[in-house]
Amino acid sequence: MSDTRIEKDSMGEMEVPGSALYGASTQRAVLNFPISGYRFPREFIRALGLVKMAAARANQALGKLDSARADLIAQAAAEVSAGVLDEHFPVDIFQTGSGTSTNMNANEVIANRCSQIAGRPIGSRAPVHPNDHVNMGQSSNDVIPTAIHIAAAESIKTRLLPALHRLETALRRKSCEFWDIIKIGRTHLMDATPVRLGQEFSGYARQVEQARLRAGGAISAIEELALGGTAVGTGLNAHPEFARRVIALIAEETGIGFHEAADHFEAQGAKDGLVQASGLLKTIAVSLFKIANDMRWLSSGPRCGIGEIQLPATQPGSSIMPGKVNPVMSEALMQVCAQVIGNDATITWCGANGNFELNVMMPVLAHDILETIRLLANAVTLFADRCIDGIVANKARCGELVEYSMAMVTSLAPIIGYDRAAQIAKESAKTGRTVRQICEEQQILPPDQLAIALDPAEMTKPGGEGGAGG
Repeated sequence: MSDTRIEKDSMGEMEVPGSALYGASTQRAVLNFPISGYRFPREFIRALGLVKMAAARANQALGKLDSARADLIAQAAAEVSAGVLDEHFPVDIFQTGSGTSTNMNANEVIANRCSQIAGRPIGSRAPVHPNDHVNMGQSSNDVIPTAIHIAAAESIKTRLLPALHRLETALRRKSCEFWDIIKIGRTHLMDATPVRLGQEFSGYARQVEQARLRAGGAISAIEELALGGTAVGTGLNAHPEFARRVIALIAEETGIGFHEAADHFEAQGAKDGLVQASGLLKTIAVSLFKIANDMRWLSSGPRCGIGEIQLPATQPGSSIMPGKVNPVMSEALMQVCAQVIGNDATITWCGANGNFELNVMMPVLAHDILETIRLLANAVTLFADRCIDGIVANKARCGELVEYSMAMVTSLAPIIGYDRAAQIAKESAKTGRTVRQICEEQQILPPDQLAIALDPAEMTKPGGEGGAGG
């Protein structure tokens, strides 16, 4: 095969690499947008292939496309969906805001692959034409938002939700393991009344459980698909039954409850569903940041910090300080969360830039929401595997800090009054003696009553039970 060949589009002839399955329209985009090197990810190309395959079958069923062409398109589109032809999708993310270049990229690749299968020359547009047949009943303006929704929903379902479930399970396991370990609570980064280490971890597990629910909500926010609106939302050149049939096939293939948009002008002019989904993903990132940050604080030291837990040692922490080990898995997750929050800002601004019947910032929106899902899923899985699973509690350190804390006096306040309890706390701070030592010296309560009042385990219980009353 020669190094190049000539293909044509509505603007005229274009020299295209000889081995490329794409055509003139795609090559123009390659030359026009050498900006970032970012490409649409695998999840998006899969979704685009699904749309084209389902469209061919729907058009066949509606009598718009003969079975021979429909079979060829379905076969080539299935290869696109499976990733066999990914090398033929070279267009940069930063391109026309409708994603027309990438929609035409798919149309041309599928049409040329059909030519190959049929034994015809690439570029002949026979027996399948990229616009007339592959793009039948469609427009870039409804295909691209449809593909974004499919790709994002599938990614959340197959990657992010399992990762969050894995992390939640790990945290609940640690909550049970650490339940009998009493430690000091902290508010404002200052000592507070005792808690169980298991209670602290149960809070983290609940955050991740809520994250799972939010991820499900993100899928629900993008189950409406724009397909069927064609250029501006009117459905011009599409059979009235086309969108419903295509979306039913996609829903069956993905197992996600996709359905046709209630209003195609909203679906194409706005991207509110994606902005909502991104907001939920950002909330998940905020939760994960809190958990990861707490882990590094609780493990700080290990001797000159809090040191209540020990994280798994994964790699050396310093090029100059021998033996130093850092909370690297927490730091990695925190950086991912920062990136996700930044992505959400970009997605929000993209969503705000819909004008009349079309949003023209869809490619970067697609890139950022899919990157958000990919990064979260990867980082969460690694955080569970290489951090949470291997955490060990420092029971002695937890007990030491509980006994040394001035907050122990809190349980005495309902018995001896707030003011007197405050005096004991101040004396403890001034002298360095523990609350228990001061109470014993001043005979604040009989020894048996004092032991009950200052029992840290009782302070972890709700209401007026035991020494935690008041």
